[in-house]
Amino acid sequence: MIPAHWLYCLMLLLPIESCRILCQASSKSKEKVTSRPHDVCDGVCNNNGTPCFQSCPPDSEGNMKFACKAKKWHKVTETCHTLNTHSIFEEDKELYSVQSSDSTIRTHMFHRELKTIMDTLMEKCPKDLSCVIKGIERSPRMPGNIAVVVQLLHNISTTLTKDVNEEKMQSYSAMANHILNSKSISNWTFIQDRNSSCVLLQSIHSFASKLFMKEHLINISHVFIHTLGTVVSRGSLGKNFTFSMRINETSDKVTGRLLLSPEELQKVPSAFQVISIAFPTLGAILEASLLENVTVNGLVLSVILPEELKNISLIFEKIRKSGERKSQCVGWHSLESRWDWRACKTIQENSRQAVCRCRPNKLYTSFSILMSPNTLESPVLTYITYIGLGISICSLIICLAIEVLVWSQVTKTEISYLRHLCIANIAATLLMADAWFIVASFLSGPVLHHNGCVAATFFVHFFYLSVFFWMLAKALLILYGILIVFHTLPKSCLVASLFSVGYGCPLVIAIITLAVTEPGKGYLRPEACWLNWDMTKALLAFVVPALAIVVVNLITVTMVIIKTQRAAIGSSMFQEVRAIVRICKNIAILTPLLGLTWGFGIATVINGHSLAFHIIFSLLNALQGFFILLFGTILDPKIREALKSRITSAKWISRVSEDFSSEFSCHPTKGPS
Repeated sequence: MIPAHWLYCLMLLLPIESCRILCQASSKSKEKVTSRPHDVCDGVCNNNGTPCFQSCPPDSEGNMKFACKAKKWHKVTETCHTLNTHSIFEEDKELYSVQSSDSTIRTHMFHRELKTIMDTLMEKCPKDLSCVIKGIERSPRMPGNIAVVVQLLHNISTTLTKDVNEEKMQSYSAMANHILNSKSISNWTFIQDRNSSCVLLQSIHSFASKLFMKEHLINISHVFIHTLGTVVSRGSLGKNFTFSMRINETSDKVTGRLLLSPEELQKVPSAFQVISIAFPTLGAILEASLLENVTVNGLVLSVILPEELKNISLIFEKIRKSGERKSQCVGWHSLESRWDWRACKTIQENSRQAVCRCRPNKLYTSFSILMSPNTLESPVLTYITYIGLGISICSLIICLAIEVLVWSQVTKTEISYLRHLCIANIAATLLMADAWFIVASFLSGPVLHHNGCVAATFFVHFFYLSVFFWMLAKALLILYGILIVFHTLPKSCLVASLFSVGYGCPLVIAIITLAVTEPGKGYLRPEACWLNWDMTKALLAFVVPALAIVVVNLITVTMVIIKTQRAAIGSSMFQEVRAIVRICKNIAILTPLLGLTWGFGIATVINGHSLAFHIIFSLLNALQGFFILLFGTILDPKIREALKSRITSAKWISRVSEDFSSEFSCHPTKGPS
């Protein structure tokens, strides 16, 4: 009986011992698997289009897919995940540890597992959804886990159709915050479903739209998602939400603001909810997930507003504060899953921020700014413009001072009087135009300084037109001298005609432009203090007269050249050379005085992406005041002679006064004794 008993015990122990040996072998094999890298494929890369599949690391499910490119394996997708019902809710560990290791079965059970997570969530914590947060937050941010959380958030947003309170929104945001972490951005590239980031954005917006608020402000702040909400009454004096968030742990905070104007708030019901959600990393996640060649350069702001609100203003601080690249205000097209520039307009922009006016509706609920890939706003152009304007203003002041000093000596004849009258008024109007241009450039744009912007634009428009019309007056004076030889008009009549052309015509054009376009808010550009183009084409009120005058003045220069050339026909070689020199001199003098440098503006329109044309145009026109001083004043021999005579006279007077004072000091007047 004893041997039989021992035999029976031995039969019972054998399976246990064999199990122990098998477990040890399995453990050793796991150690070997762990030592092998899992992000490198074992197959041979032959560029034949056959993908390679690799198993996931231990304690995770799914697989990794690789594609052969340039004789190297590149990871395409990854479904590795550790999240499931048991790991999230911390259920029976033994049951979790003995789950099937067959990855294929687990892949097919993936969506069913998610449903189980949702069912368990509704059973355990339907009031606040908080029982899943710890399980999700301690999970690694691998692509499969991100996909699990996205699907869970989608299921929650579609299952809960009402009664979303602040506690549920807090838990929902905590789940989203985990996968919005900046450290997870690169893993979004390998998620099997490319639309996962779009599903996430839509799910968060859908869930937040069901949020019921009381009178108090809701402020749910996490590192990578921030929700603000409040109840607004009709007739409120505007409303704004301000967000300040970090893109990653080392970056500075970036701000974003939602502005609701009092005019728009008048269009809504008596009381309504306003909710805005800010995402610092979602732009980069959308780019990585959809493999788009765009760069989001600010926070992504999602808004939930009543349908009556048709326009909102958004201010985005730029992540990359580069003055070389412009920003494009955009809205996220929820059906086409792309950024769409038609949803917004750029109102104002500088190197730090962009102001956008957007039209929220069912298609466009999220907005941001993109960094434009093709821009020409080089800092060189900015430096040229402002340095050139400074030189131009100083030159014009010197020019006017010289004209005042020598006026009586150089205006003795009628033709010289009219000539210097034109030059003085060209210099004066260009000086005023440059000064108002600087004032307009320092204003913050029509959004914040509308009335100041209107005034600055009106005076810039008027004085620049005056410059052109005084140039036209000078050209007409030249034509008058060439064509009309035997018939002359009285001096007073000519002066009145010149002032009517130089100031009357620009004033009429500027007033009509303002009166026609400003009532419909179409006078100003949305982004700067200058004439509108997109809406009313008000800019034509400057471009058309300016180009027409440039053409007339070009004809005038051509006639002067022809007349100078005819005078040299049949003359000696020496006289012909002198005629050529005289022609070149006339061109050099008349080009800045008649505004022909503005003709380069046509080149910038034809080839708008050429930096060379823009630099030439900026140089010639920013330094126009210097050219007027040089060619219109300094190089004029009569002015130089008069100036020299004036200086000599001043020196003589100074010397006489010194002699007189010295004589007086040597022979003082004696008083009575």
